[in-house]
Amino acid sequence: MQKLIRSTIILVIVVLSLASCKSRKITDKSVDYLPAKTIVKKNHDARFARTSVKASMQIKYRGKDELPNINGSLRMVKDSIIWLNFSKLGFPIAKLIITPSDVKFYEKIGKTSFEGDFKLISSWLGTDFDFEKVQNLFLGETLLNLESQKHQVTIKDGKYELLAKKRNPIFDIKYAIDPIHFKVVKEEITHAQKNQNLSILYRDFNKINESLFPKGFLITAKADDMTTIIDVNYKNVQFDVPLKFPFAIPAGYRNIELE
Repeated sequence: MQKLIRSTIILVIVVLSLASCKSRKITDKSVDYLPAKTIVKKNHDARFARTSVKASMQIKYRGKDELPNINGSLRMVKDSIIWLNFSKLGFPIAKLIITPSDVKFYEKIGKTSFEGDFKLISSWLGTDFDFEKVQNLFLGETLLNLESQKHQVTIKDGKYELLAKKRNPIFDIKYAIDPIHFKVVKEEITHAQKNQNLSILYRDFNKINESLFPKGFLITAKADDMTTIIDVNYKNVQFDVPLKFPFAIPAGYRNIELE
């Protein structure tokens, strides 16, 4: 009986300690200062290391037009191809396929299509994008390589904030890095000359088969007087499973012309 009581007490203590750790609020005072080089290395070590991703998504979009909530499917082979399928109430409405060299897209409602470079995605998001940036966006990585420049570190809102020591003549970018798992939780890019601002906020990370993957992300893009908001939540995430990428633009669709 004594052993049972003792075991129960130990179990309760463990559960309470885990709960207190989980709910502990991280403040500036609770974050130890680390050199930028150490933070960048830890972020690199925490990068997504799987070959492919398959996931379903729930998406909200507000921009030039406010779209009803839609569902999406993501299939990705790192550094090779990104395939997206969008549907509403079970009916397919659009497909998008991205490779390092081009972007192809079609949507069934207006029967329009696009085949070209990354101008389409850049126009949607309000700032310049290429394949690597799109891939990093979905994987929860910094859009730009942190190792390519030196940073200064401040501790703000319980996170490490990195800002490049040498200011880029075209844009400013700052990152908020979590002090526990060292993944990026927020990044903001500002193009002063183009009057553009892009903010990406990640809603925590799940550990799936020993790999950290974002629960979702919120994009807020501002260009002149236009604001675009894209809210993505992941569901049913799988890694390294067989994938297919069916894509064919139907006949008779009108091609979108971008300036």
